[in-house]
Amino acid sequence: MKLHMQILIALGLGLKRNWHIFFGLIAGIFVGIFLHGHESVLINKILMFIGQVFIRLIQMVVIPLVISAIVIGITSIGDNKQLGKYGSKMIVYYGIITVIAVTLGAFLALAIKPGVGAAQYINANSAVSIQQNVAASIEQQKGNVLNIFLNFIPKNPLESVAKGDMISIIVFALIFAIALAKVGEINRPVVSFFESIFAATMKVTDWIMYFAAPGVFALTATAVSSFGIDIFQSISKYLFVLAIGFVIQFFIVYPSFLKIFSKVPVVMLYTAIAEAMMVAFGTASSSATLPLTIACCEKRGISHKISSFVLPLGATLNMDGTALLQTVAVIFLAQAYGVHLTAFLIIQICVLAIIASSTCAGIPGAGLITIALILNGMGLSPEQLVAGFAFLFTFDRLSDMFRTVLNVTSDAVVAATIADNENEINYDLLNNPEAYKEII
Repeated sequence: MKLHMQILIALGLGLKRNWHIFFGLIAGIFVGIFLHGHESVLINKILMFIGQVFIRLIQMVVIPLVISAIVIGITSIGDNKQLGKYGSKMIVYYGIITVIAVTLGAFLALAIKPGVGAAQYINANSAVSIQQNVAASIEQQKGNVLNIFLNFIPKNPLESVAKGDMISIIVFALIFAIALAKVGEINRPVVSFFESIFAATMKVTDWIMYFAAPGVFALTATAVSSFGIDIFQSISKYLFVLAIGFVIQFFIVYPSFLKIFSKVPVVMLYTAIAEAMMVAFGTASSSATLPLTIACCEKRGISHKISSFVLPLGATLNMDGTALLQTVAVIFLAQAYGVHLTAFLIIQICVLAIIASSTCAGIPGAGLITIALILNGMGLSPEQLVAGFAFLFTFDRLSDMFRTVLNVTSDAVVAATIADNENEINYDLLNNPEAYKEII
């Protein structure tokens, strides 16, 4: 049996085990289609409220979960040599997957040229102005990248927590956790405190997941009800490029990565994290899905030591689905406005897409927001490309759903690979779905 068929069967097993969430997804799609033709403000408001309640509830535990998971993950490793080994592998593996994603996105966008069909909707004078701005300003924008890295370091960790600035929070948590690991046994009271926080947040997550099916239903219905048929027809090539890129990444890149760097069976891994994939699709938020991703991995064979260290960092820093989407989106905009794409500019777009995706919050819509960073590198701003962004935002929620599935899946793929490399995976449990502990 071919690998892609095995993967589909694996996902089918996950759907069978969690039919209520899958039913919420399908029902949400049909209700959304119906509401698009028979719009009801009251029903839309109710659905939006239910969906937002679900996201708010699960995002409520994200910051304490991330901080506590990083602290206990790093301190449980203990040995500084092991910590460096885990961290270096994580960076290399995440880097490989993300570089493949942006390269794939750039290749498909350049080959299929999705922006050419949208050029007819762009004002000619606006297009000329954009072309001139890119040609004149691209060299002047290179210095902005250093400021981005500077902002990773928090001036006030408590302020970062209050603002929900995940990159700054993670930087502080990493430094604090490494310091705790270095001071030895005197860290036990503090580490025990964070172990209690982690256990409590996972328990709260279990409670919240009872609300998963109605939450996913409401979010999906709200998203689909806002789509229009005409916009899909006018820029169908853009959607086609994204779809092809997502499919290749999911069915070819991840399985190949697991095959090369580990002996983890992709079919069983996809089966193990099926719930996380579905919630990722419904919420379009990798941060909101993080507690479930950790629960799926830990309760199905990947050690707590690896999961608590790799997954929280991946949920914020590893956004290969977002990087792919941003690369395609920026090239789409460049083609729509007639900007000449030189080899240097294409490489710059890819590099900035990697940086922009790693600074992207794991929430719906954030992928297009951080595109501003890439545009700045081209001497542009989103305000100058209003017409082009109108196309992208029209179905951003739909593309968000699929790119979030990629983000969450790649986090689990890297966690499983490192766990395999370090003998921190229980294959008896991973390969036996019948023995899985219930997540939802």
